[in-house]
Amino acid sequence: MAQFNLITWNIQWGRGCDGSVDLRRIVDTARATADFDVLCLQEVARNLPDLPGSQGEDQFRLLAELLPGYAAIEGIGTDVRAANVRGSGARSQFGNMILTRLPVLQAFRHLLPWPADPEVPSMQRVAVEVVLQAPWGPLRVTTTHLEYYSARQRAAQVERLRELQAEAAAHAQDVSHSRKEGGPFENAARPASGILTADFNFRPDDPLYARLQAPFADATPRYVDSWEIRHPGAPHVPTLGVFDREQWPEPFTCDFIFVTGDLARRVREARVNSDTDASDHQPVLLSLD
Repeated sequence: MAQFNLITWNIQWGRGCDGSVDLRRIVDTARATADFDVLCLQEVARNLPDLPGSQGEDQFRLLAELLPGYAAIEGIGTDVRAANVRGSGARSQFGNMILTRLPVLQAFRHLLPWPADPEVPSMQRVAVEVVLQAPWGPLRVTTTHLEYYSARQRAAQVERLRELQAEAAAHAQDVSHSRKEGGPFENAARPASGILTADFNFRPDDPLYARLQAPFADATPRYVDSWEIRHPGAPHVPTLGVFDREQWPEPFTCDFIFVTGDLARRVREARVNSDTDASDHQPVLLSLD
């Protein structure tokens, strides 16, 4: 059976530690990391020229063009009228993206909780979920980016991710709920088996790291950190601040790939690319067979 490779990466809208926004460099670095089947990206921008180094380019479109043969699934969190872009209908958008060369059976965009927290800045966050036809069967892949400034919002978002896992597990058992054929009522696979990737904005010693992996009260498969599966007891390799010490005085880990327990036996590699400075974050690789 062919190996399945997934990379997750907060690309900081393509801005490297040299200050330049270079999406081709992002794609080339991902390709050098692994021959990926799925690329999960956080911090992708459209019509946001105020971001340092950006000219307001449509990064969702450009990334899709740089990866012909890959389906591009957008997930828009922030969506507002563009203030600094010509055209009355222009919108400034910021979010996540999944690109995959595997068949996409269906896709979801889940806006995550955003309870008011007036003491800190924050933005609307989104989780992008796709159901792929993996070599061994249907597989859910979800990528997101949790709130950095608000602990309250981040905790609520972790609970929502757990709810989505429970929801998918229930859908996986409800295989005959639709009696209609064709159209929006057509049954489509949504398995309990899944991968969850993100810049979670929490560290391994944060209670939210443990909470995300906590067992469910029923038979819903729980998430497990793929790093712990492959490197039990070993410290996590830093994924942020490895090169950018201006924003991050010391490196730490906040980018993880979780898998449901049924996939644990398939994990062959969980690795951080610590060599690139194409973003302030490092790409993280998961290989399954």
